[in-house]
Amino acid sequence: MKKKRRTSNNRRSFVKKLAGGLIATGVSPMLVHAGHRQGELIPLHSFPEYGPNDRIRIAAIGLGIQGFGNLRSALKTPGVEVVAGCDLYDGRLDRFKEIYGKQLFTTRDYQKILERKDIDAVIVSTPDHWHDHISIDAMKAGKAVYCEKPMVQHISEGKAVIETQKSTQQIFQVGSQRVSSILFAKAKELYQQGTIGELIMVEANYDRQSANGAWQYSIPTDASPDTVDWKRFLGDAPEREFDKTRFFRWRNYQDYGTGVSGDLFVHLFSGLHVILESNGPERVYATGGLRYWKDGRDVPDVFLALCDYPQSKRHPAFNMQIRVNFIDGSGGGSTTRLIGTDGTMDIGWRGITVKKSKAQDTPSYGNWDSYNTFTASQQKEFEEWHHKTYPNPAPQVLEPQEMIYSLPEGYSDHVDHFANFFQSMRNGTPVIEDASFGLRAAAPSLACNTSYFEKRVVKWDPEAMREL
Repeated sequence: MKKKRRTSNNRRSFVKKLAGGLIATGVSPMLVHAGHRQGELIPLHSFPEYGPNDRIRIAAIGLGIQGFGNLRSALKTPGVEVVAGCDLYDGRLDRFKEIYGKQLFTTRDYQKILERKDIDAVIVSTPDHWHDHISIDAMKAGKAVYCEKPMVQHISEGKAVIETQKSTQQIFQVGSQRVSSILFAKAKELYQQGTIGELIMVEANYDRQSANGAWQYSIPTDASPDTVDWKRFLGDAPEREFDKTRFFRWRNYQDYGTGVSGDLFVHLFSGLHVILESNGPERVYATGGLRYWKDGRDVPDVFLALCDYPQSKRHPAFNMQIRVNFIDGSGGGSTTRLIGTDGTMDIGWRGITVKKSKAQDTPSYGNWDSYNTFTASQQKEFEEWHHKTYPNPAPQVLEPQEMIYSLPEGYSDHVDHFANFFQSMRNGTPVIEDASFGLRAAAPSLACNTSYFEKRVVKWDPEAMREL
């Protein structure tokens, strides 16, 4: 792929346009103060055509659920083609060829992918304990890297990834797609406009209600030491005999994954950090337990955490409560709620709902408050004081009490996230989620694990990116 600079289609200005692009439905001015306003966020997809010499050639390292999903999203960007695949289960290599072409190169050894000169970038969708090793090796081999979240399995591994990105100057992006979403761009715009006033608290959840959502992934009937490269899979994990359940359901085990936090909390942290331009919390405490999926896993299926965020240039100090429940009676889902002095903002799967409700900050009189406990004479004296102290009540602001912004049908933040990655490769512009951002999203997630398993509060320095 020939690198060339193209400024007319810059992704950053592109996202800004997306964030502001709304189609508002007609609302009578007389009803605005009591009703709601609706709008649809409008994506403006505009990609040039690329010739054979300008194509980006990618390889997939890891062809599980996320590996194939990442490939589908990546290949929706024009000028990108897949030329090789790597996995440790032969059946997935065969499936890769069934879908993308029998002529494509496949291997169990990712180093053979990195040796190829016809590969510009790799997508790392392996179990978590391989993320840092493969990403570092790939950058040193001159490849751009798209690495699935969380960026690392352990906080201590983060600095090496950051240093490698800096020393090699390779394009490196972490795969938390919310940071490229037009939905979160709009939420950031609304927050910075002061729509909900001063931030007080954040509530976030990512719940599930299915066996697949709880990582009970299907295991092929031909799984065996012959079809699976078990030794290579273990890597730096503890030695043990072949176990097909551990291989195909690796998220259930601390040896290879990062549990609920690394899989799901990291999305909630990364999305929030984009909205607030925050570097993360300074104090984390987590609890939970294994309540339903008692299938041999050694990570909890109910997980809760409290996080303290310090004051920064972009936001005041606030508290966050975060939760995952794998048996959720409502069917599952994800919401991030920002609670401010002037209202709330709920960011869900497909839209944003803002509700205005300014807190009353002056004492009042009437029924159902402390005023009603006063003597009759004191009530009269209080009324006189109140009228003298607050002679001119603030006028009512005629604005929507509820504002809803919806994503268009078919929109995919996965596609936008890959478009950002490939545009950075072509133009040399910074990615939206580099290694430092990736560690600042992963670290509080992994700190939740530390807090849970070690039964202690974790103190974290979000600026220096180190535990205190």
